[in-house]
Amino acid sequence: MDGDLNQALDAVGPRLRALRRQRGTTLTDLSAETGVSVSTLSRLESGTRRPTLELLLPLARAHGVTLDALVGAPPTGDPRIHLRPVTRHGMTVLPLTRRVGGIQAFKLVIPISKREPDPKTHDGYEWLYVLNGRLRLLLGEHDLVLAPGEAAEFDTRVPHWFGVAEDQPVEILSLFGQQGERAHLRARPKAQPASE
Repeated sequence: MDGDLNQALDAVGPRLRALRRQRGTTLTDLSAETGVSVSTLSRLESGTRRPTLELLLPLARAHGVTLDALVGAPPTGDPRIHLRPVTRHGMTVLPLTRRVGGIQAFKLVIPISKREPDPKTHDGYEWLYVLNGRLRLLLGEHDLVLAPGEAAEFDTRVPHWFGVAEDQPVEILSLFGQQGERAHLRARPKAQPASE
């Protein structure tokens, strides 16, 4: 194998670990989702096992990324992003970013559901923006309904859950970062006082 190929394969393990941690998924959960054993997943992430196509395909599907993103393939010159939605917990998740690590962007379509809220916690920080429909957000002691054009940001270590607030699906944008990574919104500069 040439040096570039070895470098690309060596980088797969850290990418896999970062993707799994970003999703807040354990090796056991990922194993159940992909059919790849926990020990194989652990060895892939640590770099002691070389990735194969048979292992990477289910992992790419589970993480909602392309194979190119997993192996760090060089750009082809085509600026278009070929997004592939995945279904997680009944929601359609469309990744809007392709890089591993850092703040990740997603479009979520949440269908009408009668399931009971089940607040969860995990490391990270999330920012939600409602595009269509009305979103119910349970956050700690708060029970909020957000309308189109409204946003919320919160530390995901606070128990939280979100879903539809009415009998129609909800579309939202989500920015998610690991703990300490927040979306930085730039405000307009203050108006300068009129000079005399």
